[in-house]
Amino acid sequence: MRRLSGFLLAGAILLLPAFHGDGSVRAQAAKTLTFDGDTAIVTVAIRPNKTADFEQIMSDVRAALMKSDKPERKQQAAGWKVVKGGMPLPDGNIVYMHVIDPVVKDADYTILTLLYEANTDPAAQRAIFEKYRDAFAANLGGGGFTTVVDLSKP
Repeated sequence: MRRLSGFLLAGAILLLPAFHGDGSVRAQAAKTLTFDGDTAIVTVAIRPNKTADFEQIMSDVRAALMKSDKPERKQQAAGWKVVKGGMPLPDGNIVYMHVIDPVVKDADYTILTLLYEANTDPAAQRAIFEKYRDAFAANLGGGGFTTVVDLSKP
């Protein structure tokens, strides 16, 4: 599992791009969320009153991946599912898991990066950021995994 600690840092990076006073995104050093292994599982907690916003954000990620000129983006969309837990956490937040199988090697899975690639307008980027920030409650963990037993195969 490469970058599990990097993943935790990346979780914070997902939420905290810097904005100037005028609302534009400040350029930052290139930070990416990539995974080793066959499969990645990322678990997040979303505020219960913001689940529709989060689900719309993830639909927007799919649209961004599909309209990208980068071939790896369509590959990312093909292997990425987001599933929702049936029971809220004790604090009321709702668990979502990103299940990525297969992982596209060296592809960046940073949600805001993917959305910003598709929408370069600084005001729109700020609105995207605020919507995502307001929905996101916690990064519960995850990382890249390697299949050791595939029960679907003899």
